[in-house]
Amino acid sequence: MGKKNWIEFDNQVNINQEKLKEENLRKISKINISKQKKGKSGKTITLIKGLGIKNETEGKKLLKKMKVFCGTGGTLIGEDIQLQGDMVNNSIKFLRNEGFQNL
Repeated sequence: MGKKNWIEFDNQVNINQEKLKEENLRKISKINISKQKKGKSGKTITLIKGLGIKNETEGKKLLKKMKVFCGTGGTLIGEDIQLQGDMVNNSIKFLRNEGFQNL
């Protein structure tokens, strides 16, 4: 039985190009990490902006890893990450380990 209109191609080239684009985006984008007091009781949160998260699933994976590394709770709001407590130093260490450079 013939292949008819079947075409096989190597998708590895496209995957490598996407990885290079993602690494360049991580190097270019400026990431802001700050701590704020929130609400009436004045609970401290760490706010991380400018990560350049493409989609929600990628953001959730990054958030999950960050929460485990810092040992705290957090949430993803749009493209921003909020962590409970003063986790500025821990989040900087984590992001550098993940390949983000412009902190």
